[in-house]
Amino acid sequence: MGSAYDLFEKGKGSLERQNFLKAIMALERAKEKEPEKGSIREALAIAYYNHGFYLSAHKNFKKALDIDITNDYAHYGLGLCLVKRGELKRALGHLKMALAMKPDSKIYREELNKFI
Repeated sequence: MGSAYDLFEKGKGSLERQNFLKAIMALERAKEKEPEKGSIREALAIAYYNHGFYLSAHKNFKKALDIDITNDYAHYGLGLCLVKRGELKRALGHLKMALAMKPDSKIYREELNKFI
């Protein structure tokens, strides 16, 4: 089955190749071994989001923030999930937080500018 790290690396590789379903499968197994690892939760959320499973992405971005509230990308991802759910006010809060944490991020600024 492999270590959590091996599964995480396999999942990240699948993410890079845009094979989101394979990434989800590997990262879910990594999460079983290390449920409180923020990097695993973040990568899993990205895979779910890109595969169109927004509720699962939302849950994992939220868990990544429970683990580390200073995770700027998890704020960004959670904001994107909330946009998909039509919760624009809450989404803007997370998008603004991501940009405040990483003010040089072009992607965060561009996403936020779509809504303000």
